[in-house]
Amino acid sequence: MDLVGLQALRTDQGQAVLAGLTAYDPGTALATAERLRRVGHDEILVAAALTQARLRARARPKLGDLADRLLLTPDGLEQATRPEVAARHAQRYAALGGGGPVLDLCCGIGGDLLALAGAGLPVRGVDRDPLTAEVARANAAALALGALVEVECGDVLDTDLTGARGVFVDPARRSGRGRTFDPRACSPPFDAVVAIAAQVPATGAKLAPGIPHDVLPAGTEAEWVSVGGDVVECALWWGPLAGPVSRRATLLPGGGTVATVTGDGSSRAPVGPVRRFLHEPDGAVIRAGLVAEVAAPHDGSLLDPSIAYVATDRPATSPFLRSYEVTDVLPFSVKRLRDLLRSRGIGRLTVKKRGTAVTPEELRRQLRLSGDGEATVVLTRVAGAQTVLVVEPLG
Repeated sequence: MDLVGLQALRTDQGQAVLAGLTAYDPGTALATAERLRRVGHDEILVAAALTQARLRARARPKLGDLADRLLLTPDGLEQATRPEVAARHAQRYAALGGGGPVLDLCCGIGGDLLALAGAGLPVRGVDRDPLTAEVARANAAALALGALVEVECGDVLDTDLTGARGVFVDPARRSGRGRTFDPRACSPPFDAVVAIAAQVPATGAKLAPGIPHDVLPAGTEAEWVSVGGDVVECALWWGPLAGPVSRRATLLPGGGTVATVTGDGSSRAPVGPVRRFLHEPDGAVIRAGLVAEVAAPHDGSLLDPSIAYVATDRPATSPFLRSYEVTDVLPFSVKRLRDLLRSRGIGRLTVKKRGTAVTPEELRRQLRLSGDGEATVVLTRVAGAQTVLVVEPLG
């Protein structure tokens, strides 16, 4: 979609075409396009409307019902903040008080922009791409938030920060060579974000979950966020937006329930043998380096100092842990594992792994199982030795 297509969609005719489209089906897309053209709709409008239908279908798992109210671009959808995460960002800014707008730099199609305005905050978005900036304006209007939202097209590094209540930065992590995980290669680069925070103390930034801990500035709070088990970001908070901790892992499971664990990453869980129960910490906990904090209340220990599997003698009820009961422990051997699983009639195998180069696909090929039963195995290291655990998932 280009600016001409966007303008076509924003007309009454364009809105009617969008509203009349059924769920996107690639098998019927050509027929739908021909039908729309036959009744007199312009080719540009038809192409733009079908693009939106396809993007909205992709967006629903991420954006929920909001997907059908917004205009989208492929890059904008990829970088858009999930609504439940954006709402938590906005809560921090709403608690600041004071006047002036929040500046949303690299605002994209408006994920955080709309959440900030939805919290009643005046917000000014900046994006260097003209189409993206226009889509953000259209989305603010679609949600009746235009009175609180101003969007401009420009370089965020040239933005006047004077009078800002706070700043939120979402650096682009994709270039012509693909996605980057190096914060120095983002746009703007991480050192530019740090410089913005030096000018406006109430600054937040959305970073990749894999950002190295050693580049995080002292005095900030780094918050790794997981939605339904998927680690979606590391949010970095400066000044009055930061809490009293340096690291936080936040889980947003279904229903909006929030669980959070904090620490400074200096604690280390003890290392011990395999025990009756095995627990897999949520990815946000692992990324934040807070496995010890999650293991401690359950008297948990690690099977290996470098691998985030927690062992306990008793069941552990925690939103941060996915739990299993261990039924068998054996040294890694394809033959021994094959004999054990075949004796139990296992044909469908779930393979979990950490600390081993063996891939699940390779292992399944080598095992050549054909029974009707199901099983879960964990490939990992125990005190440095390659080990297989046969486990049963707990509810």
